Amino acid sequence: MTAGPEAAPSESSTPLDEVRLDITGMTCASCANRIERKLNKLDGVQASVNYATEAATVRFDPARVGTDRLLETVAAAGYAAALPAPPTVEDEPVAADPEAALRQRLAVSAALALPVLLLSMVPALQFDDWQWLALTLASPVAVWGAWPFHRAAVLNARHGASTMDTLVSIGITAAYLWSLWALFLGDAGMTGMTMTFQLLPERGTGSDELYLEVASAVTVFLLAGRYAEARAKRRSGAALTALLELGARDAAVLRDGTEHRVPIGQLVVGDRFVVRPGEKVATDGVVVTGTSAVDLSMLTGESVPVEVSVGDRVTGATVNVGGRLVVEATRVGDATTLAQLGRLVTAAQSGKAPVQRLADRVSAVFVPVVLLVALGTLLGWLLTTGDATAAFTAAVAVLVIACPCALGLATPTALLVGTGRGAQLGVLIKGPEVLESTRRVDTVLLDKTGTVTTGQMSLVDAAGSPDTLRLAAAVEAGSEHPIARAIVAAAGGPLPPVEAFVSRPGLGVSGTVEGRPVVVGGREALPAGLAAVVDAAEAAGRTAVRVAWDGEVRGVLVVADTVKPSSAAAIGRLRALGLSPVLVTGDNAGAAAAVARAVGLDAGEVVAGVLPAGKVDVVRRLQAEGRVVAMVGDGVNDAPALAQADLGLAMGSGTDVAIEASDLTLVRSDLDAAVDAVRLSRRTLAVIRGNLFWAFAYNVALVPLAALGFLNPVLAGLAMAASSVLVVANSLRLRGFRSAVEAV
Repeated sequence: MTAGPEAAPSESSTPLDEVRLDITGMTCASCANRIERKLNKLDGVQASVNYATEAATVRFDPARVGTDRLLETVAAAGYAAALPAPPTVEDEPVAADPEAALRQRLAVSAALALPVLLLSMVPALQFDDWQWLALTLASPVAVWGAWPFHRAAVLNARHGASTMDTLVSIGITAAYLWSLWALFLGDAGMTGMTMTFQLLPERGTGSDELYLEVASAVTVFLLAGRYAEARAKRRSGAALTALLELGARDAAVLRDGTEHRVPIGQLVVGDRFVVRPGEKVATDGVVVTGTSAVDLSMLTGESVPVEVSVGDRVTGATVNVGGRLVVEATRVGDATTLAQLGRLVTAAQSGKAPVQRLADRVSAVFVPVVLLVALGTLLGWLLTTGDATAAFTAAVAVLVIACPCALGLATPTALLVGTGRGAQLGVLIKGPEVLESTRRVDTVLLDKTGTVTTGQMSLVDAAGSPDTLRLAAAVEAGSEHPIARAIVAAAGGPLPPVEAFVSRPGLGVSGTVEGRPVVVGGREALPAGLAAVVDAAEAAGRTAVRVAWDGEVRGVLVVADTVKPSSAAAIGRLRALGLSPVLVTGDNAGAAAAVARAVGLDAGEVVAGVLPAGKVDVVRRLQAEGRVVAMVGDGVNDAPALAQADLGLAMGSGTDVAIEASDLTLVRSDLDAAVDAVRLSRRTLAVIRGNLFWAFAYNVALVPLAALGFLNPVLAGLAMAASSVLVVANSLRLRGFRSAVEAV
């Protein structure tokens, strides 16, 4: 039995591979749907074909099907597919531009069609035997100009399929052949014949009626629409293209104490390279020498450079605007942040929002239905009026007006523009289905450390034994927690080695130092002298860390975090979006309450003292109350809650685990990025819904008008082309989306 796309994963435990196929030959949404159905009929294959990006994202079981089989399946459907080509070097010849070829075809066709249109519409211009000049000019347009439609229609017919091109080709061919019949066998070829343009077909005419202006004008209008679509699709994906082209071309690598310029592809992890002022950082790495300011605007959308020094991480493609840096490469090639951003955006643009599925189902059956409607219109007019001209005109108008291009472009173009604009603002949407989630969310959980606060802790007090700081720092040196970094930084100098290091999320760390078992951050009972220190610290909103060895607490370290300057305003903007914010943290109630007061949260909007598993419980409890929950976090301990939430938003400054578990990645490390993510997602979804509404309404309204004879085929062609262009233009409005901070 052939497995459908949903059944495939359950039939095999083999991990699915994923590949992107570049597809050529698609001319409308029906083509994409047809290829998708063919691929999904293969065993162990899940495919999604995107007409706007001209690509298929295919997940497949390599044990049952290979990439060759995928390519053959696409070819058998009548289209061409190929694996993405590797990047070419700059001096290789550039491939022919399909947009330029389309522009040339449009220009020539328009130049020939304009005289035909004028001659057919203006009796004063109709000299003796003008109709033969019109035929001479219209023939190249109807044959050569419309050749892309004819070729695609024939190709699909060979495979027993029909698409938009079928409708267009039949309409243009019928108008042209009718005109030939009228000229050579009817009365239209007689000297002195005249015509006037009729908005509605005139009854009683037939053998003296020409449709050369229909064949040529409809061709030009549809070519113009297709050219506008091609330009718009290119502009829609421009943000991603620009993002992927931001990387440096080469790097000044230090080898044996001297600099060597090498292509970026030759960098390996561990290489040290020089970044001078004004140069791009070649790849992700850590600064080993120098201090400077780095422009992160390509990554975060923020125009203010960030100071970096020895030990700080830098990202490939960012620009050094200050001093000379020496950076050690930590990630290269496909592992870099820039490459990951590109993959995330590409994946989002290649998928389909749930709302698009309805459009796919409609367009899959739309063309055959329209062909039946056109045939019914022709027969209906002939049977009721006996007027062949009126019947023919109405049938051709139905064929031309009904093309479902606007339906196919409604979702992909909005996704292209929306996700591209998001990448420019530091907001990465992992998939189209995320858009639906943002519309329904009503509660947002905010992790405290690193999300609402800076996460840059500093030690403000050390009480108890003089050995407290030294022993605690020795154990914490094995942890990446912000509190651990603050303790280690405060200790300074060489630290004794630690053995048997153990990290217990939410319960601190432990290890053996100088033969003594040390526990940092546990919940052991406090002696009276240190209890007062802890109470005072918690009352001030600070974090008190217990340090115990030899079975009892012997010291307390007090650290403090600071609220990010943008957090209070961002939380106000989240409220304005209809979201109820809740601060959730593993810190004590005093520290949580102090932060809550600073950002304008009430006591009832704070959940303190929560372990990582407890954050998941908080999400589940709210979901059980009927709330739709979003979670914003940045640490490993936030990953389970990010995955459990209806919508997970991970700060890009956080861990890879948190980012992997989330639905949205916020490259900027402030809450305004979360506001922008929700606003942009909702705006993109609104544009998609608007596009689909008008595309559906357009066909529902105009197909009956055409069938009833109230629409001339020339105007139908113009309206059909305009509908696609308007849908794309509406999507392009997302390019003007501004950050919440800019919009104030």
